[in-house]
Amino acid sequence: MNFITKKHLSRRTFLRGTGVTLALPLLESMLPAQTPTAAPRTRLAFIFFPHGVTMDKWTPSTIGADFEFTPILKPLEPFRDYLNVVSNTYAPMAYGPDASAAANHSRSSAVFLTGTKPEETPRAVNGESVDQVAARAIGQDTPLPSLELTVEEGGLTSPFRNTISWKSPTSPLPMEHNPQVIFEKLFGDGANEAERKARRQQSRSLLDSVMDQIGMLQSQLPAGDRGRLNDYLDDVREIERRIQKSEKQMEAAKLDVPDTPTGVPDAFEDHIKMLFDLQVLAFRAEITRISTLMLAHELSNATFPATNIRDGFHNLSHHSNNRANMDRFAELNAYHHSIFGYFLEKLKTTPDGDGSLLDHSLVLYGSGMSDGNQHNHTPLPMLLAGKAAGALKGGRHIKLAKLTTHSNLLLTILHKAGVNAEKFGDSTGVIADL
Repeated sequence: MNFITKKHLSRRTFLRGTGVTLALPLLESMLPAQTPTAAPRTRLAFIFFPHGVTMDKWTPSTIGADFEFTPILKPLEPFRDYLNVVSNTYAPMAYGPDASAAANHSRSSAVFLTGTKPEETPRAVNGESVDQVAARAIGQDTPLPSLELTVEEGGLTSPFRNTISWKSPTSPLPMEHNPQVIFEKLFGDGANEAERKARRQQSRSLLDSVMDQIGMLQSQLPAGDRGRLNDYLDDVREIERRIQKSEKQMEAAKLDVPDTPTGVPDAFEDHIKMLFDLQVLAFRAEITRISTLMLAHELSNATFPATNIRDGFHNLSHHSNNRANMDRFAELNAYHHSIFGYFLEKLKTTPDGDGSLLDHSLVLYGSGMSDGNQHNHTPLPMLLAGKAAGALKGGRHIKLAKLTTHSNLLLTILHKAGVNAEKFGDSTGVIADL
């Protein structure tokens, strides 16, 4: 098989085997000879966490390039040059008709990416989310227009709390929590489920069925591309190995839980890192350019054994303005930010064209709630990471005018990704300082 014509290797080259469709990372051989390097396409990731933060330990006091890293932001200091901390946004659409109605977790996550007031009717109604606007514009030439992930299983029984992605006002998208299902979605061939299951049971790699094609392709690649391809295949193998390890651990435990899905790690940190790694693989191979991820659902009372905190997540957010409780909540917030830092490090160290995936990505990390004790939605903890393929510079704390709708930030993200929408949600314009 001849993969490379006299011109170049197609960007949409796939290796196909039994139950496998393997996309490839960007290689120099995919660029036509004697032409300048193709402009990289911006990847967009939207990451949500519930319950807000301890705001006085999140918000920098200094504006501009010399801002200090507060206790919660401190784990992200190695990525200063890639960060824009954006303060003073708020979510007016998350408030109810009166002050008492503001205490509603569902609206917090529902408006995070829509900027639209949700209608809590028998059939949930919301707005189209920003990731889906982007998917329509820049995600139609990839195998998956978008990818929706979550750490906690939930389905769509409570769509306002269990998803942040809406394809239309009445079409919430389910978010997948099982790494095995996601892995098969990225690399499996949907027509051969029985064969894929048999392969997993025999602990065989999906790469086994395309090894001949890999060998032929490598024989046609220059040395630099062979190295890039080998690094990518090593990452695919490693994630597959970790998923298989999780499956075997569950089988060895012989838990009497017949509906428990295989491939889901027990530990939060193992689970979310696997989800981040899958996002990086999907971005690297351009299986998709757009992803969403929920660290937890609103009202989640998850605990995080990797910290010294034993309180449930939601319970601790109701700190009653007790300083000791607020400080412990800030410690938990900092832990979550450190986990986000893992994702940024993976993006930063993954090559992509003339830079890294972090150079060519724009990541929103934030919450639809400010102070979980008050259930308020102003000011929101929001930050951007990545350089959006040169459309954004980092290293700044940008303090907006008070009560700037967060839809302005979402609209700005669209523009930085090359989607020139005139309006989004309740936006009043783009953020000029970005």
